[in-house]
Amino acid sequence: MSSVLETQVESMLPQHPGGKLVKSALAAGLRILLPVLLALIVGGVILMVLGKNPLAYYGYVLERGLLSWGGFQATLTRMAPLLLMAAGLIVAFRAGIWNLGGDGQFLLAAVITAALAPALIQVMPRSLMIVCCILVSVAVAALWALLPALLKARYGVNEIVTSLMMSFLGISLANVLVKLVFRDPTTTVPQTPDLPVEDRLPRLFDTTVHAGILIALAVIILVHIMMTRTSFGLKLQIVGANPRAAVHAGLNVAWLTVATFALSAGLIGMAGSVEILGVWGTVRADWNPAYGLIVVPLVFLARFHGIGVIGFTLFFAVLMIGGESASRRIGVPQHYVLVLVALLLLFLALVEYLDQRWRKRVKD
Repeated sequence: MSSVLETQVESMLPQHPGGKLVKSALAAGLRILLPVLLALIVGGVILMVLGKNPLAYYGYVLERGLLSWGGFQATLTRMAPLLLMAAGLIVAFRAGIWNLGGDGQFLLAAVITAALAPALIQVMPRSLMIVCCILVSVAVAALWALLPALLKARYGVNEIVTSLMMSFLGISLANVLVKLVFRDPTTTVPQTPDLPVEDRLPRLFDTTVHAGILIALAVIILVHIMMTRTSFGLKLQIVGANPRAAVHAGLNVAWLTVATFALSAGLIGMAGSVEILGVWGTVRADWNPAYGLIVVPLVFLARFHGIGVIGFTLFFAVLMIGGESASRRIGVPQHYVLVLVALLLLFLALVEYLDQRWRKRVKD
């Protein structure tokens, strides 16, 4: 499909040395935006079938998630964990590894942070407590991903299956820890001790946006630089592109696989820690925002590009924050946003499939 788009775009551009570059850029942009537009259009059709006004729904989404000051602050706050999880997935996907255990890694890191922070704040300054909690959460998530990493590196076991299994186990273990080990005895609802608001991540410029968004932006930029400008990132991309060629090139594929899993899971664990330190201050039993699989289409839409994923994360955060308000105002289920995510995944796969088929036909 991208070749079709390039052919159509080429016919509309003057023939000059930069024309081909502009044509490729426009075709790439259309290839990225097409799944988004199709998802929004079909989502609107579904709303019409349900007797709802799609223009009103999308209008409320924009009004709440982007155009109102309070809603925009909530959008930026929601972006922090999504960006950190996207950073972790970019590392894994560029190395050809499917780390789909993000929810378990996220929740375990969140629970450990929620249990550790109230205790540490009693004996150390807030800044040191935040650093310690983030580092411990990164280590916990990385260790939780160790089993799928070793099975993949040593025996070639499919990491999709093992990481998903570890995710379910991680979610269950997190709930057990909240209900039995770290439960606050002073509350009737099972939850960890609460971290006071004044001891959480500092707010920016007298807003409700916490400093986690700055941490997330710094991390996603550093990950982009690492994957595109360092020898380690180049090695990971070689392993992802052709593991056999990587072996012949003398790369230690097993070690790189384990390192990729650890780094990917660690960044996802950092997302869980930042969410607790910045927003909630505690974890209640059965709490699970389920960001893990939601972030996957954003990373694919950005073509695993660290800077590009920032824009898509902003778009999705607006959709999530605005969708909560829009659903209540027009009377559709609150999780209708997940329908749009499913449509986005469907059309993303369809566009990729058609693109690959067309490229194969052109090559033949």
